[in-house]
Amino acid sequence: MIATLLGSCVSACLWDPVREIGGMNHVLFADDTQNAATQFGHAVNGMELLINGLLNQGADRGHLRAKVFGGASMIAGLSSAGENNGAFVVDFLAREGIAYVGGDLGGTLARRLEFWPTTGRARIKLVNKRVKTAPVQAPSSELELF
Repeated sequence: MIATLLGSCVSACLWDPVREIGGMNHVLFADDTQNAATQFGHAVNGMELLINGLLNQGADRGHLRAKVFGGASMIAGLSSAGENNGAFVVDFLAREGIAYVGGDLGGTLARRLEFWPTTGRARIKLVNKRVKTAPVQAPSSELELF
C-alpha cells in the first residue's frame, strides 16, 4: 500500500490489472505565475516517469487504468490551483489514451489517500480539521533587539 496526503495537489494512481503492477505520483501544478512553464514541465515529466516506470516493470500500456485524487480548493476564492491540478492530470490521461476510471477530485478538504498498486484499490479519508489562522497584527513602531 502507498499513502500520501493531498490538499490542492493531485495524485494519479495507475495500474495494470492484468499484470498487477501499479504506482502513484504526486502532482503540484500551481497557478499561472512566472514559473508556470517550468511547473508544467515538471508535471508532464512526473506523469511520464510514472508511466515509463510501470512499463519498465512489465506493465502493458493498453491495460493501464487510472484513478485521480485531490485537487481541493484549500483556501476559498484565493487560488484555482486544485482545479488546475485535477484538470491537468485528467487531460494528460486522455491525451495518452489511458482509461480514467474514477477517483475523487475537488471539494474543500484535504484527503489521505491509500492505494494498493497491484489491485487498483484506493481509499480516501477526508481530513475534517481546518487549520485556524490568527489575524495578522500591524507591526509595532517600537524596535526590540535581542
